[in-house]
Amino acid sequence: MVTLQDLRKISDYEWEIPKSFRSDMRVPVRVFATRRLLEDVSRDRSLEQAVNSATLPGLVGKVLVMPDMHQGYGFPIGGVAATEYPTGVISPGGIGYDINCGVRLLSTNIEFESVHDQIGDLAAALDYHCPSGVGTKGSLPLSQKELDQVSINGSQWALKNGYASEMDIRRTEENGQLQGADPSKVSQRAKQRGRPQLGTLGAGNHFIEIDIVDQIFYPEAAHAMGIKQGNLVVQIHCGSRGFGHQVCSDYVREFQQAVQRYGIKLADRELVCAPLDSPEGKNYLAAMRCAANYAFANRQILAHHARTAFEQVLAGKVADWHLYQVYDIAHNMGKIETHQIEGQKMKVCVHRKGATRAFGPGSQGIPEEYQKIGQPVLVPGSMGTASWVLVGTEESMQRTFGSCCHGAGRLMSRSQAKKSVRGDKLRVDLEKEGIIIRAGSMPGLAEEAPQAYKDVDSVVETVSGAQIARKAARLRPIAVIKG
Repeated sequence: MVTLQDLRKISDYEWEIPKSFRSDMRVPVRVFATRRLLEDVSRDRSLEQAVNSATLPGLVGKVLVMPDMHQGYGFPIGGVAATEYPTGVISPGGIGYDINCGVRLLSTNIEFESVHDQIGDLAAALDYHCPSGVGTKGSLPLSQKELDQVSINGSQWALKNGYASEMDIRRTEENGQLQGADPSKVSQRAKQRGRPQLGTLGAGNHFIEIDIVDQIFYPEAAHAMGIKQGNLVVQIHCGSRGFGHQVCSDYVREFQQAVQRYGIKLADRELVCAPLDSPEGKNYLAAMRCAANYAFANRQILAHHARTAFEQVLAGKVADWHLYQVYDIAHNMGKIETHQIEGQKMKVCVHRKGATRAFGPGSQGIPEEYQKIGQPVLVPGSMGTASWVLVGTEESMQRTFGSCCHGAGRLMSRSQAKKSVRGDKLRVDLEKEGIIIRAGSMPGLAEEAPQAYKDVDSVVETVSGAQIARKAARLRPIAVIKG
């Protein structure tokens, strides 16, 4: 068991569990947190999971843990790890079951005060046009052939079919399409689950949110992103639905035999993995990329539906009702990237699980209009607290494989939250604070209560203090749609 006494303080925002802590560790663990946040972490097994993750073959640099960390499957949520390509391993537990769960941010030229009376109608229209809930079917059921095309082309499929603009594509991580996706490596069960669900939000912590831009901290970045104080923005948080969950389940099961086949010893059976250059590793990468592309397309279709909702409610009432793409980014992904490690450029597979890519200014792969400011980093809070827009830094490129936190991070499990919070009372309390709630389930709402999460402002203060991200803007929720 890892205790706080086992961590060596690097700064007020960084701590380290040295490689010598346990004989099977291949690399140290670097934790980004304040002392106060570390006390929250000590409630679960996330630090132990980080140490276990540091035993995997082929790791380079350090295993990194972000301040929103909490216990996950195998790897802690908020974990980042890089393995040498192609000789290291890939682990589905280091990417997560909801492959390419991520966030999209859309800006507007709509001042909140000009549409104050229409927010309820906007929330109702978003709830109507953007289906949510467990197992919900969308308005775009796909044939087998169409699903394969979505799996290969991602947001590019949406562009071809009239659901996206060129700006949408340009301002999406990887232009919304990971190369190397192969639908033949995806099971029929995954395809059955994915075919009816494109353009749906799902349940759990997924949401669509209307926010007000509350504060601007970096005017140049806010201007580049089209974010204006006092104006509305829209966040969409979801992933690859049952399609990605089934892909992960299938390969976790398959990799249980692979670790035996390749003689890989695991500190935790949930860390099942396979060499990147093995048939099993290559097949998982190809299937994971299919799920990632599905998720990019899913958020793009939801953005299209959100635009329909805004047009329906505001056309003719405001001069410009349009929603403009700021950025779309994943926080559950495995990516082949090149990073500077111990003074040498190295190609690696970066596992980000509950962690956001945070490339700094001038980095390859971010839109031209963001080259000077760095890549937008989207950090949603809980439905009763702030969310943040950050930008990546040169420090993140040097120290975290260009990575940052992805949200507030849970304090309570979902079952604990349901025991301590009543959904109907929570809804009343939030609406008293001026936050309109549309939720399909009161127990589901209770699971996502603000008190079930860490203080997102403290999380953001940590990554800002550690200089792995820079504050750009703070957002305040006024309407939340949940499954």
